Formats: sequence, structure tokens, C-alpha cells
Amino acid sequence: MSRAGEKNVIIGGTLYIVATPVGNLSDISERAIKVLSGVDFIASEDTRNTGTLLSHYGISKPQISYYEHNKRERGESIVNRLERGESCALVTDAGTPAISDPGEDLVRLCAERGITVTGVPGACAAIDALTLSALPTRRFVFEGFLESGKKERLARLESLKDETRTTVIYEAPHRLRSTLRELCDVLGDRKISLCRELTKLNEEIIRTTLTRAIEYYDENEPRGEFVLVLDGAAEKKAEYPDDVTEHVNLLISEGLERMEAMKAAAKARGVSKSDVYREYTADR
Repeated sequence: MSRAGEKNVIIGGTLYIVATPVGNLSDISERAIKVLSGVDFIASEDTRNTGTLLSHYGISKPQISYYEHNKRERGESIVNRLERGESCALVTDAGTPAISDPGEDLVRLCAERGITVTGVPGACAAIDALTLSALPTRRFVFEGFLESGKKERLARLESLKDETRTTVIYEAPHRLRSTLRELCDVLGDRKISLCRELTKLNEEIIRTTLTRAIEYYDENEPRGEFVLVLDGAAEKKAEYPDDVTEHVNLLISEGLERMEAMKAAAKARGVSKSDVYREYTADR
């Protein structure tokens, strides 16, 4: 069976997840324009915002709204049309749909009903911010928007306390100050990159620490949408006795067989098993 994305041909009964610019209208792919021009209809988070994008590229297609508060009934309507053979492009206000977005529910619904879903990749604010952060990018976690309730939000931050990977968080300007304080209170002072108004005229990347960011925004009003890229927690060093024999005996007391204990001790100490065996047996 051919994949829906292999040719510049729109296939009926397919949902296209189409990434759109996060700010700069030029950040859209040729394929995205072709898909938006060719589908039967477009499901938009805000039809007015998407209308501006479509008008910019001379695209005229029927739109229906699909957002958090109508996703249940509208999702069923979209799926029903897909099952009748129509094609649909799902777009969000900015960036990639289904990332911190009700599009994930529509994709899940299509998967449950056996409807083909294919992606048209493009801009994503989280990835853009990560690459600009000057923080480690090899391993990272995406947390999206934190919960609005303080109790739930603090519980989420507590779960990130020992997270060693770089963490990416979305935040609105009116909550930035309180979020920075909570991050510092729960996680301690860390490096952070605050990425504001990405790809837009007023794009700003502030690479600093949480305490300095708090001081800065106490004096400056937060404006625009933010992506926060937070350095991970320091790796905890394994605690074990300096003496090899004591180390192996400790592991044996915890329930490991002698050979298993020597193997585990060698791995923890970053030496060969034969080195541990030699030192352990020499003391006996």
C-alpha cells in the first residue's frame, strides 16, 4: 500500500497533520501549501488566524473550527466526513498540531476508526527553542503548558526535581513570573533559556539562570509567548564504599550472589569484573 505522503496527490479519507509557521509566514513548506490547497476542508484552531495564512498564499478552502472546547462533537463530525472519503488538513494557530493541542484527540480517534493519518512536518516552537537554548539537546523532555491549579502544578514540578534531561515548557506572559519563582523554589537555581516571540520581529533569547530571570522580570514586563528551556538536574553520583571488598559485601548483604555482586560493583565503579575479583579475593 502506498503512503499518503509519497506523492503530491491528496488522498481521500486521509487526515493531514499540517505544521504552520509559529510567527514568520515564510516558514511554511511547499508541501504544506500543496496539501492546504488540495484537501476538501481544513480543521483550524481559529479560523480567523488560519484565514490570514490562507489568504497570504492565495488559498481558498472551506474551514471548520476544531479546538479544546468543541473537540468532542467536532471530532466526530470530522471523522464522519473522512469515512465518507473526504480529505482534511488539521492546523493549529502556530506550529505543529497535536503538540500540547487537542489535535492529539483527533489523531487518536482516527487511529481507533482505522482512518489514515499522515504528517506534513514543519515549524515547532519547542524544537526551535531547544536548538537556540545553548543547553544540552541530545536528551530532553517536553512538558508543554503546566497545570493552572497550583497544587497540580507544584506536583508536576516535584516530579521533575531529579530529571537530568533538558526540560522544555510553554508559558504565557501573565504567568511567567510566578512560574519562574516556582521553578526556582522546587528545582533550585539552574540555567534557563527564555525564548520569546520565536521567528517574529521581536524574537528574544535570554540565556541566564532562574534567579537572574526572576530579577529581570521583576523589573521588566513579560510580553509575548514564551518557551522555557531548563537545564536538567545534576547526575547523582552513586554512593558506595571506597573499599572494593566492603562494596561487594554490601551488595551481597542486599541479596546478590557473590559473582553478581562483583559484576555490579565493577559496573558501578567503571572497572573490569576481573579487577574487582582480583582485589576481592586477595583480601580473603
